[in-house]
Amino acid sequence: MKRRDFIAISATAAVWLLTGCGGGSDGGGGNPGGENPGGGNPPGAGNPGGGSPGNPNPAPGELAIPPLLDPAPVGGVKQFTLSIQEGSKEFFPGTATRTYGISADYLGPTLLLRRGEQVSISYTNNLPVVTTMHGHGMHVPAVMDGGPHQIIAPGSTWSANYTVDQKACTNWYHPHKVGTTAEQVYMGLAGMIIIEDDESRALDLPRRYAIDDIPLVVQDKVFDANKQIDYSPSRMQIRQGYLGDTFLVNGVVQPYFNAEAKALRLRILNGSNARVYRFGFSDGRVFSQIATDNSFLPAPVPLSEVRLSPGERAEVVVDLSSDFGGTVVFKDLSSGANLLTINVNMEASGGGGIPGTLTNTLEIPSLANVVRTRSFALGMHRMQFTINGKSMDMNRIDETVPLGDLELWEVTNTMGMNHNFHIHATHFYVVERDGSAANVPANEKAYKDVVFLPPNSSVKFLVKMIDFSDGTNPYMFHCHFLEHED
Repeated sequence: MKRRDFIAISATAAVWLLTGCGGGSDGGGGNPGGENPGGGNPPGAGNPGGGSPGNPNPAPGELAIPPLLDPAPVGGVKQFTLSIQEGSKEFFPGTATRTYGISADYLGPTLLLRRGEQVSISYTNNLPVVTTMHGHGMHVPAVMDGGPHQIIAPGSTWSANYTVDQKACTNWYHPHKVGTTAEQVYMGLAGMIIIEDDESRALDLPRRYAIDDIPLVVQDKVFDANKQIDYSPSRMQIRQGYLGDTFLVNGVVQPYFNAEAKALRLRILNGSNARVYRFGFSDGRVFSQIATDNSFLPAPVPLSEVRLSPGERAEVVVDLSSDFGGTVVFKDLSSGANLLTINVNMEASGGGGIPGTLTNTLEIPSLANVVRTRSFALGMHRMQFTINGKSMDMNRIDETVPLGDLELWEVTNTMGMNHNFHIHATHFYVVERDGSAANVPANEKAYKDVVFLPPNSSVKFLVKMIDFSDGTNPYMFHCHFLEHED
């Protein structure tokens, strides 16, 4: 069941789109690098130089925090060398579970990029199966996108080489192999990318990685009787999405984190295949969302919960300054599951709070400048997921989008089930939900690359393809519920 069409950018200044996914260039939201403690890299990463060691080998029950890689440039290029590999991890004490990981047994390191840097991210596939590695949310040439056309065969290496040209944000990387994306992500192939720019570094936000600036990859899993990862969805589970009954944060079951009594920044990624979360705290406290997928919000938005569908990200800041000696529980309000216990057991030792203004450079496009409108209907035909009645075809171009034109895209979920919509190549700005601009919540009024579509709903967003044209390599747009994507 496939629902991915393709977008490509032609040499005549147009973007060709296949039903699939995307990136962008107007974003913002990340600030970890100003005060990163320590250095070092995970075994096998091969990246000498800066960053933070994180906490990849925590005490039992403690939150694992992937190392932050920030290598010094060599010849003007920041070089990351990563291994896609099989591994083994104890999700449950005394039981070794087979996994996949990226320069680790499970998940991968966090990559720190800065706007204007030249980077080379090399992935060597040490798995016995074909894969790809997509920079989700990255605004890059199509040939560097890591979509299904950039195959990495077993034993081979593929490199994404580009100049970082987008605002600060929190992105991620994951496989994009047709038919096996869901299983490979489920087995552990995912990692975060943090992008900084001058604006993000100037803000007084928590920015000490692994101390008060914490990445959270939230997933749900099914484990079999032998505590092995069980990815065996039925036909109905493919249709509805594969939901697990065990929740992991950074690969740990119901972990704890020891925090300082101050503002704590959480970079939340819904890394699950199909679950839609309503993230909040057990005491119902209000926190501030500061960024969406690809940009800072103009100002912090106070919330008691934030909803994220698969692939969406949100940066939030929670004030723990009055909680010294206590605990705060981060949870999924939909299922009631406790995800992370925060022990506020340390005095504040660093700065960072919640600025009243986050960005003055967010370019909000005007509907008056729209050149054309495109419509996309998410549906099903003969048990195949479709967009505009078409199922996935790797060799078909569905849309040709001229560079530089502001377009209005209307996406409609015609089905009685959850979907979302993700594009590669650029980012978008949501202007309407279900026929009204008033239905767009304040915490969606910034740039995104994934938008949630509940059953029988619609969304309109403004989008512009810029910078990159390619007559051979396409981008994608698709539902990011991974079973639907496959």
